[in-house]
Amino acid sequence: MKAVSVIIPAHDAARTIARTLASLASEKEAIGEVLLVDDSSSDATDAVATEAALRLGLPLRVIKSNCRDVGGSRNLALEQARFHWIYLIDADDLHLEGGLRMLLATAAEARSGADMVVGGYRRWVDGEERSIKMPASYTASGPANACAYLEGRIRSIAVGSALVSRRLVGETRFATGLAYDEDTLFWARVMARASLAVVTRPIFVYLVSTQRSDGRFTIRPAGRFLEWRRALRGLRSCGIAERSLKIREGLVALKIARVHYAIGDFDMAARFLSVAEAAPRAGADVWRCIRYRLKIALRRRFRGPATLLQRA
Repeated sequence: MKAVSVIIPAHDAARTIARTLASLASEKEAIGEVLLVDDSSSDATDAVATEAALRLGLPLRVIKSNCRDVGGSRNLALEQARFHWIYLIDADDLHLEGGLRMLLATAAEARSGADMVVGGYRRWVDGEERSIKMPASYTASGPANACAYLEGRIRSIAVGSALVSRRLVGETRFATGLAYDEDTLFWARVMARASLAVVTRPIFVYLVSTQRSDGRFTIRPAGRFLEWRRALRGLRSCGIAERSLKIREGLVALKIARVHYAIGDFDMAARFLSVAEAAPRAGADVWRCIRYRLKIALRRRFRGPATLLQRA
C-alpha cells in the first residue's frame, strides 16, 4: 500500500541524487510520492533525478525552490506532502533496503499506535565507516524524550533514520536561516508530542564530510550562534525544560570551541568554551571543558601550528 511521502532537499546534487533514489527503489511499493525540492541548483539535478526516477519506477515530483535553505526546502515539501507518513532523507545519503518497510511494520505493531518510529543508521565520515548508531533510552513520555534528546542522553536522530506521521507533524516546520542544528530543533518539537517506537537496526547510511560539517561553525560564528540560540529558546513553547535548552546550548558551544581550536583560532575557541562552561554539564563534558581550557592555554603560550581536530 502506498503510504509514504519521501522528502529530499537538493542543491547541486546531480552527482549523488541518482544513487540516493536507487537506494529507495526497493521500497517503491510503500512510496506514494518522492518530493525532490530542487533549491537553486546550477547543475542538472532536476534532469538527473527525473531520468533516474523514470528508470527506477519511482513517483517523483520536482518542486522548484529559490530559498537556498535546507530547512526552507523541507518546509515546501511538507506543505505539499499527501500521504500518511513522512520520510526525510538528504540527496547524498543512502537508504538501506527494507528499512522503510521495517519502520512501517513497527508503527503498525506498536500497541499505542505509534506516530513516530526511530531507527538506527550507519555513520560514514569522509568516506570511512566510523560507527553504527542505534536508538536507545527512549521512554513513553514525549517531553522527557525531547529533553533527553537535546541533552545528548539518548542517541540522536539523523534525517533518514525516522518515520513520522503527517498528522503528528501538523504545522511544525524546520527553522530557516540557520547554519546548523535546524533538524534537531524540528525533531525536538515533534518528539515532545509523539507516541514513539524504535527499530534496532540501521535504516540508512549517513555520509558526513568533516570539512563541510565543521565549516558551518567558522563563518560568522558569534552571529550564527546567536541566531541558532534564539531558535532554540523557541522550544520553550513545547514544554521543554529550561535546563535542557541550556545544556544543548553548552553542547553546541563546546563543538564550536573544538572546531576553532583545531584551526588555531584560540581566542574564538576560548569565547565559546566560556559559554560551554557556563551551561549545566555532565561529568564527561566538565572534563572535556577542562581539557580544552588547558590545551588553549598551552597553545597560546607556545603558538605552534594548529593540529587536526581532536574529538573528545
